[in-house]
Amino acid sequence: MNPPTTVPALLPQRPTLLTPKGWLTVLAAILIVAVLVPVLNLLIPEGSPLHLSDYLVGLIGKIMCYAICALAMDLIWGYTGILSLGHGLFFALGGYAMGMYLMRQIGRDGNYQSDLPDFMVFLDWKTLPWHWAVSDSFVLQMLLVLLVPGALAWVFGFFAFRSRIKGVYFSIITQALTYAAMLLFFRNETGFGGNNGFTDFKRILGYSATSTTTRMVLFVITGLVLIGFYLMARWIVASKFGRVLQAIRDAESRVMFTGYNPLSYKLGIWVFSALMCGVAGALYVPQVGIINPGEMSPAASIEIAIWAAVGGRATLIGPIVGAFFVNGAKSWFTQVFPEFWLYFLGALFIAVTLFLPNGIVGLFKKKGEQQS
Repeated sequence: MNPPTTVPALLPQRPTLLTPKGWLTVLAAILIVAVLVPVLNLLIPEGSPLHLSDYLVGLIGKIMCYAICALAMDLIWGYTGILSLGHGLFFALGGYAMGMYLMRQIGRDGNYQSDLPDFMVFLDWKTLPWHWAVSDSFVLQMLLVLLVPGALAWVFGFFAFRSRIKGVYFSIITQALTYAAMLLFFRNETGFGGNNGFTDFKRILGYSATSTTTRMVLFVITGLVLIGFYLMARWIVASKFGRVLQAIRDAESRVMFTGYNPLSYKLGIWVFSALMCGVAGALYVPQVGIINPGEMSPAASIEIAIWAAVGGRATLIGPIVGAFFVNGAKSWFTQVFPEFWLYFLGALFIAVTLFLPNGIVGLFKKKGEQQS
């Protein structure tokens, strides 16, 4: 009697990072950011209908920074089931790290013609505080852009996830954290400019911070960073690590019973999302020209969640679309109907919750499936 033949188990193949159509879309996005926009802004004369104004370049650059935060939110909320209402804190910390470097680059061109930033002279400070020790080094400050949000996220996340705090309790704690940080940064004695924050930047790496060329370079870098983070997010989601994250989102207790420790997975994606927000904040400050504690307000963090929800959670591209849609609408409403903006935002969020649970991208996917 012949022994029974065994059929080897076939493991599911890891999905490809992008389809050929997807890679063409990414290539088109790179060409638009790195070639088309600079040509329309720098080479096309202002009188031409094809000219892209400095205002629009700055607005799009700012929204791309917001899109990075929305993408970070999607990784922890859409794919891991962790709703954070405090990611504005990590965004602001990255912005402050960049702002400290930019303030030191003002040199003696400030109003008081001192080596100290103007707000320190006004407060009668004689020397730089200890946490400004490396603020004149671009490289070290860029390391702080990553280290400060990353370290805070690791410490907070470790104790929160180890204590198995989840759901609405976790959301409230993250909001309390960013609110406490906002109150701290409002105080003048902390050395962060108080309620005025940092502004009036002059130079970055020796170049004028307000010149059209510098702003275009920052725009291109921001666009490429956004595309790079999107590709990294797709790689994470498609990996084994990403599949475990989605399993934690859907049934964390079952994941624990199968031998996985959710702590390391949740902590890893939590810290990575904080790093993304820190980089976004560092790119945001030189383009907008100001950073203050208002970026740490609970409302700012709630807006990040709204961008992800409006665009479509667990889609990666959805939060980017949501950030552009909401902030584009905000720019238009605050100019034409400023008193109606908050009503529109509230109505939009309610409409998405009731009628578009999968967001804008989910609506287009549903239409595509119906047509096919």
